Amino acid sequence: MNQMMNAFLAGVGTLTLWAGLSVAVFAATSTPLELHPSTAVAGATLSIGGKGFGAFRSVHVNRVTVGGFPALIQRWESDLIEVKVPFHAQSGPVEVVVGKKKMAAGKLMIVQPTITAVTPAEIEPGHTVQITGAHFGLTAGPRDPNTMFGVNDVMIGSVVVRPRRWKDDIIEVEVPTNAASGDVVVRLASSDPLPDGSCCAPVQHTVSNAVPLKLIPSIRVDPVSGPVGTKVVFFGQGFGTAKGAGDQVTFGGHRATIAQWSDSAIVVHLPMDAETGPIVLTMQGRERTVGTFTVHVSKVTAMTPPAAPIGTLIRISGEHFGFYSESGATPYAFTDFNTGENRVDIGGVRAIIYRWQDDRIDVWVPFSAKSGPVVIYRGATKPNPDGSCCATKEVLKTEAGVFTLVTPKIDSYSPQSGGLDELITIKGSGFGTFLKTAEHAYLGLNQGAYKRRDIEMDENVSRTEVLFSNVAAQVMSWTDTEIVVRVPHRNLYGVGKRNEFFNELATGLLIVRRGSWDVQPDDTCCTPKKWLTLEAGLFTIIAKGMPDPSYFNNSRPDADTTQ
Repeated sequence: MNQMMNAFLAGVGTLTLWAGLSVAVFAATSTPLELHPSTAVAGATLSIGGKGFGAFRSVHVNRVTVGGFPALIQRWESDLIEVKVPFHAQSGPVEVVVGKKKMAAGKLMIVQPTITAVTPAEIEPGHTVQITGAHFGLTAGPRDPNTMFGVNDVMIGSVVVRPRRWKDDIIEVEVPTNAASGDVVVRLASSDPLPDGSCCAPVQHTVSNAVPLKLIPSIRVDPVSGPVGTKVVFFGQGFGTAKGAGDQVTFGGHRATIAQWSDSAIVVHLPMDAETGPIVLTMQGRERTVGTFTVHVSKVTAMTPPAAPIGTLIRISGEHFGFYSESGATPYAFTDFNTGENRVDIGGVRAIIYRWQDDRIDVWVPFSAKSGPVVIYRGATKPNPDGSCCATKEVLKTEAGVFTLVTPKIDSYSPQSGGLDELITIKGSGFGTFLKTAEHAYLGLNQGAYKRRDIEMDENVSRTEVLFSNVAAQVMSWTDTEIVVRVPHRNLYGVGKRNEFFNELATGLLIVRRGSWDVQPDDTCCTPKKWLTLEAGLFTIIAKGMPDPSYFNNSRPDADTTQ
């Protein structure tokens, strides 16, 4: 009897064991819910994977809660649910509710956005600032298809800034021009469903800790490259009405001469010893790097012509000549037109500047020019310790080549008499080129126009001419070796005034002449025009080419026409 009972009990134990194993196996094969991610910020999207969710019927039948707070459903499929982490949610369990059925999806930890640093702490508007920290979440910015739930953003002071780059631990934003100094915060947007479960409650923001950012006025430096002596202007605000004791500007570590200091502009000149490097502005004991300056060296590539008579325009081509009038104290070169020591010498004689550009200089050969080297001089200084002018004044010399002054010479002319409008040929050498430049816009026009003063015209505008008894002839062609002119129409019975009347003008000197100027002894331009005159010989205008006498007897030429 005891043996049978023991066997029964053993059999029951075996059945119980197998039943337990069967239940365990069934439980192991059931599909659990997967929650991703397990850590998130408010407004982030949660994904819940699994089976048996069924089809979405309504917000009353289908619900998801996060820490007991209803979440906004974005997607519901039989095997996947996506919801937004509600604004009021706290760390806790995530549950899926389908009618009366509840399914645990796991636990979610809610984290807060935290800023650890804003770099740099001081910045100009228009530049990029980097925000480092943790739990910024992920955002697609304004392209987020769920913008109805709000867009994560950054605020600087009271200005909303759109991100250029956004990661969970780093954000980069460009500081807008309308921003002001203030706190930087990261805002994460989220929205809860309405009490009835429908969409949507007004968007709310989870705000990070605040980190201060100081915005400093923008400073524009113009130019940022050039040769020594270049006028460099700092445009900005808050420089102060006058230069302080320790205020200075350095280029590559070398102090510059300060020509003007006002609250909105600082004018300096690149010193003689300047080097390529950072531009550092020191104000009130604080240094600020505002850019990088590249120091150029002037270079000549060509000079034409290498030989010519006075009054010729020489063109010097190259690079980095700078600008002519840069020595003044005003921000703009044309305001005071101070050329300083900038000049060009020909054989040791100062030439007349016609055009000075960064890649080209044109000068007129002066009347007193000599053969010799053509040298470009560019003035620069070294300032006193307080930045005032000047400890030394120096010039940087750049040789353009050797110029040979040519003296014009007449060998022959023919014919030696002729009627009106006949062509006369003058042969020789060194005549140079025929100057077509109109001198009624005299050399000081650009300076005088800016100063708004009256312009005095030079009555004698020609600088290459041929005269018959002091009456100019029409030039038909002009080369270095040959000039062809037309006999002018003129009064043969005499011209002049009382006590200076010339009654015989048919025969007179045939003259070729070139004109030019010299720089005044005080280095201003220019002396009255001076002439180099060549006498070809006597020329007689004969009575040929005159109009038909009948022309003067007909008082009504229109009567002869049939039109």
